[in-house]
Formats: sequence, C-alpha cells, structure tokens
Amino acid sequence: MINRRTFSKAVGLGTGAAAVSLSGMQAGASAAGATRQAGGASGPIVPTITAGTQAEFGTIKQVKAGLLDIGYAEVGPAHGPVVVCLHGWPYDIHSYVDVAPLLADRGYRVIVPYLRGHGSTRFLSRHTPRTAEQSAVALDIIALMDALKIEKAVLAGFDWGSRTADIIAALWPERVKSLVSTSGYVITKVSAQLEPAPPAVEHNWWYQWYFATDRGKKAMENVEQRIALCRYVWTLVSPNWDFDDATFERTAQAFKNPDYAAIVLFNYNWRIGLVEGERRYDRYEKQLAAQPPIAVPTITLDPALDPFTPPGDGSTYRDHFTGPYEHRTIANIGHNLPQEAPTVFAQAVVDADRL
Repeated sequence: MINRRTFSKAVGLGTGAAAVSLSGMQAGASAAGATRQAGGASGPIVPTITAGTQAEFGTIKQVKAGLLDIGYAEVGPAHGPVVVCLHGWPYDIHSYVDVAPLLADRGYRVIVPYLRGHGSTRFLSRHTPRTAEQSAVALDIIALMDALKIEKAVLAGFDWGSRTADIIAALWPERVKSLVSTSGYVITKVSAQLEPAPPAVEHNWWYQWYFATDRGKKAMENVEQRIALCRYVWTLVSPNWDFDDATFERTAQAFKNPDYAAIVLFNYNWRIGLVEGERRYDRYEKQLAAQPPIAVPTITLDPALDPFTPPGDGSTYRDHFTGPYEHRTIANIGHNLPQEAPTVFAQAVVDADRL
C-alpha cells in the first residue's frame, strides 16, 4: 500500500525510464504525438479519439479453459499479433471498448476476457471452490491462451488486470511478448499487507475493510446494493470521468454473475490474510511472495488522479522491471485508464510491442 499523491504533482524523469506527461482527456491534445520510447524509436501513431466513441462489443464468444467457461470479446484480424486486455474491479470488458478497435485497426487480434466471477464467465463445476487468489486468476488467463492456441501475446491491464499480467510476465515470461502495466508492479505480497499503513492510505482502501465485515458481505451478496457500491467506487477513483448512466449500466450487467460476490469477497479478504488460498496454488504464491522480477519489455502507466498509485516517476517499483522499460504519467486521468483515455492506453500497447 502506498501514500496517495496530490493531484498537482510534478512529473520528472524516473530512474532508467522516460516519464512523460500525457493528456488523455477526451479528444484533447494528441497523446500519441507526445510518447517516447527507450532508444528513441516510436511505433505507429494511434489516432486520437473521444472516450466513449464505441458503446458495445460484438458477439461475446465462449471457450472452455481450465476451470472455466470464459466469455470474451475478440476484435481484429484472426491471424494478427495477439493483445490480451485484462480488466479490474469494479469493471468489466467495456473498459476496453474503445481501446480494442484502435488496436484492431493497427492489425492486432485483441482478446478481452471476463475474469472469473464476471459477465458470462462461469465455473465448469459447481464443486470448484470460488476462490480468487492472484495466481488462480493468472492461471485462468494462461488456460485461455492455451484454449485459443495463443503461444505468446502482449498483455495489458489495470487493477486486477495489471496484477494478473504482472504475474504471468514474472512466472511465465515465455508467454508474454511485452507488457503494459497500469500502476506499475502490483503483485501482492500478503505478509506485507499485514502491517498497518498511514491513515490516508487505509482510508483509500475503505471497501477492502468493509468487505471483511458481515455488513460488507451482505451488501455484496445483494445485487442492487453491490451495484450501487460499485458505482460509488467509480466516482471516487476517477474524479474527472464524467460517465453517463448507460456506460455504467453496460458494465454493471457483469456484476450479476452468480459467483461475483464470492470471487470479489475472497480476493480482498485473501489479500489481507483473512482467508487462506487453495493448496493447489501454494507453490505459485510462494514464488510471488518473493516479488520476482519482470524481464519482458514493459511500459508502466501512472494515471495521475488514481488514489492508489505511487509517485509519478515510477521509482518505487522501477527495480522490479529488469528488461527494456519505459514509464509514463497520464495527466488528469483516474483509475479506469483504458476507458477514460483509450488513445493513450492503445498507444502504450503499440509502443511496448516495439520496445
């Protein structure tokens, strides 16, 4: 856990990384034109679009993968280089509804799956424990790639999606061509979470403590109350995002999954050591507790208005990334970076693929 930054922080150069202030607000100044890559090379420029240009994905596909029947959107040429975009909480695949066609237009095959407990993703067996330790979610995505015969992909994410992508890059780097990780290195070390944090940091995580109570559990198990809670979280963590009712309601449909409450509650309770994970994942969690380095080419993104990210130069997590690396700070943008600033996010994917 980390201290919340002020919204008017200065942006400088991080250790071994180019920190770039990019405006991702609607159709403002071209973020793509401001990007810089290590070594001076730059990828194709992604055109600037207004956030909310796209409303829906097309048909949602389903594939049996590992423990799940995973629902996912697919956009772009079937034989293009693959990008897997991973959403967070409380969000769904629509965080990438604008990003995906931008990447598809650059020739990428874009896969956007619902994580376990979300949308049309379902467990194959009613006997499978509804757990959500971090390695379990990562293994779901490995299983998805196997099922779709994807040997290697660019992974891009935020929130739970960043953590999942980071884990795959750290433990299975042979499956990752490059990485875009919003908020940097976010692999959870449970033992570190057992120590108290400064009051302002604890305040930011109010819902995590709420989920550890009977009241929070009851709220999450009530569909109407959980949806109201999720909407409130959106307003707190993305203070400049003026989303409308239709935008939220599209995503809120994913929160009606029958396993949603169990998955979300388990994930947050597991992170702070209140529940134990399944033994099948113990060996992976032991590896992750050691905070393994990530050697694949990586761009880390820091949304300046996100209450959870460390100072904007990325220096607090720079040492975790040992391969080609760049850091970017995104001005005026909150937690749901790909949906708030789709051009900026898509450009980072294109550039990371060329690091």
